[in-house]
Amino acid sequence: MKKSFLTMLALAAMSTTALAADVKPALVYGTGGKFDKSFNEAAFAGAEKFKAETGIEYRDFEPTGDTQGEQAIRNFASRGYNPVVAVSFAWTSAIEKVAAEFPDTKFVLVDSVVEKPNVRSVVYAEHEGSYLVGVLAGMASKSGKIGFVGGMDIPLIRKFECGYEQGARAANPKIEVFQNMTGTTGAAWNDPVRGGELTKSQIDQGADVVYAAAGATGLGVLQTAADNKKLSIGVDSNQNHLHPGSVLTSMVKRVDLAVYNAYADAKADKFTGGIVAMGVKDDGVAWALDDNNKALITPEMQAAVDKAKADIISGAVKVHDYMSDNACPKS
Repeated sequence: MKKSFLTMLALAAMSTTALAADVKPALVYGTGGKFDKSFNEAAFAGAEKFKAETGIEYRDFEPTGDTQGEQAIRNFASRGYNPVVAVSFAWTSAIEKVAAEFPDTKFVLVDSVVEKPNVRSVVYAEHEGSYLVGVLAGMASKSGKIGFVGGMDIPLIRKFECGYEQGARAANPKIEVFQNMTGTTGAAWNDPVRGGELTKSQIDQGADVVYAAAGATGLGVLQTAADNKKLSIGVDSNQNHLHPGSVLTSMVKRVDLAVYNAYADAKADKFTGGIVAMGVKDDGVAWALDDNNKALITPEMQAAVDKAKADIISGAVKVHDYMSDNACPKS
């Protein structure tokens, strides 16, 4: 009897090990490229952290067009990869279809919602993080004019701009905000030349701080601001190091956590579907302060942004979400 019990324990241990080994993570990026120094690269960092900690390899795919995402997601699922993480609102319909075809596969969708039991949808309060960097932009601007360059013209990116504008107006009610979107297709995420042109146009109109929410296109925004001795604001990943002393701050969006947590939860057999919302309160979005930009942040700016964060968390400040009604208050 004792021997039989020990055998059962051994088998159970082997089974647990086998389950852990069966985790085959996959990752499908948005169309801006893996090494965009921004959104996709944050996802890559989360996958790399999981790999470094567990030794479990993952597979990834970089779509170059809007049609390739669904093919990649279905291909990974059909080959037994699980969980499959798709980072981009662009893959919403793809996840909707493929998750129905593979009910035993776990999927994660970043930046949009699909309501299926095997799908975890991770969304962020980008308007809150953008409000914080807007406060800093409003205080840092000497001209009283600031800019915003978005990627693809969609409500999600308007959400960034609207939060930014609200934060800037809280710091300076008379601030003037210029805004441009790069395009209407997935190509808008990977056009740094166009990003630079839009930034130069805003600078020519007097903008001395420009916030980029445009994936790899934003690299052109940051470069042009630096070339013209103006300030920029990075997005998604901490981009302060790209042009030290020129990047005022970055609105960090923890896409890395969405990827890492999905893989870790699957490995621990704790994966759940549903909606995961990440905002300022849980550091899902934040502003970046490090050695590359600390000289640009005055004690007054630090105090103001700390207060803004505390007020958002307490509810004293409610940042309007553009996606709730596709409108942005101007005062």
